[in-house]
Amino acid sequence: MVRVLVPSGALGLNFDQAALEAGLARSPHVIAIDGGSTDSGPAYLGQGRSKYSRAVISSEWERLMQARARNAIPLVLGTAGTCGTDSGVAEMLDITREVANRNGEKLRVALLKNSQDGTRLAAENERGRIFPLPAAPDISARTFGQCTNIVALAGAEQVGRALETGADIIIAGRTTDTAIISALPLMRGCHAGAAWHGAKIAECGALCATHPQTGVLLAEFDRHGVTLTPMAERSRATPQTVSAHMLYENADPFILHEPGGHLDATGARYTAVDDRSVRVTGARWVPAPAYRVKLEGARSAGFQSVLLSVLRDPRYVKNARQWANDIVEKCREKVATHLGISPHGFSIEIRLIGHSASLGSFETERADPPVELGALGIVTAPEQELADEIGRMLNPYLLHHPLTQEEEQPTFSFPFSPAEISRGETFEFCLNHVWELEDPMDAFQLEVVEIG
Repeated sequence: MVRVLVPSGALGLNFDQAALEAGLARSPHVIAIDGGSTDSGPAYLGQGRSKYSRAVISSEWERLMQARARNAIPLVLGTAGTCGTDSGVAEMLDITREVANRNGEKLRVALLKNSQDGTRLAAENERGRIFPLPAAPDISARTFGQCTNIVALAGAEQVGRALETGADIIIAGRTTDTAIISALPLMRGCHAGAAWHGAKIAECGALCATHPQTGVLLAEFDRHGVTLTPMAERSRATPQTVSAHMLYENADPFILHEPGGHLDATGARYTAVDDRSVRVTGARWVPAPAYRVKLEGARSAGFQSVLLSVLRDPRYVKNARQWANDIVEKCREKVATHLGISPHGFSIEIRLIGHSASLGSFETERADPPVELGALGIVTAPEQELADEIGRMLNPYLLHHPLTQEEEQPTFSFPFSPAEISRGETFEFCLNHVWELEDPMDAFQLEVVEIG
């Protein structure tokens, strides 16, 4: 039996302290928590920084470090600093050192680093060792050179190597969400299918149960399956809440690809143990013929200036798309006339906020006509100064542009003054590929440091 305590879906999202205490009372063998993901877009990877408050992270991390010390078990953090770059690992080491020094604690810390060198990856691509995933963009040596940060996603093998160091705390760069949970059960001979399946379900803590915001979940792995129990007194796991998590962030509800193989949950069975716990069995781990890890890379996509205008006149709300398209066309002409810039050297977009804003033409729930719409102007250019200059050209259109030349001039509303907001540098993902390794550690560096 291996018991893994998962405090929440990510460090920085809070967790119920009473639920954490209940979990610690069950004598877990390891505490595992994720530090981030790509959920919030490419900027965090592009800039190599965290999306969460350092103050909140430090507070929660101190509570988990105290929990670890009381139970004398490892504390494992995956995808440090939201994006899992070496800078994220370094920042979490700094926080760990601050907490340890404040509490007079001596610690052995293992650092698993995942940042990649673009030159090396370009050579690996030339060797035919990097492969596209479905819908991946075309890449070249230039692509790797354009990336401000590239990380390789570690799996259970690399996290296991870090655990083998005997470290009190493991701070890992980018990992799959499941790797930090499945590693110890796999090392200790638990059922491989159950280890990966249970890790997938437990990746977001109590999200697989009622009252998901309580955060804390205990996963108990053995040689046949896994039992999942939320630790908050009012939270319940049911076969429905547990099985539904295979749909979460997963294109296929039965297959989950990981480094070294894939999980097949087609034959999984979910059985209520009592009114709070669910037993899961029947999943299979299918090893792959070659060991591959996913690569994530981000590059600069230019600088942006944004403006927001609000339309309330029913006629303009009804014809907002026609109005927006006309503005884009006229403003592009003005830019070409006054700045002499090629049409390929910048972009202007107006997104209608509040009307089909999320799904666009795929939206099925429509309220026509809406009372008001927001018109979000987005200007992208190679430099911030140029984006701001084009934004100032867009400004009067969003405030006064009429639907037709014959009618009186309308006035709309800016919620801010000045209306143009400099967004700074923006980023885009440019890799959706896997890298075939001869040895699972070929793309990773493991370092052990003593602090305190």
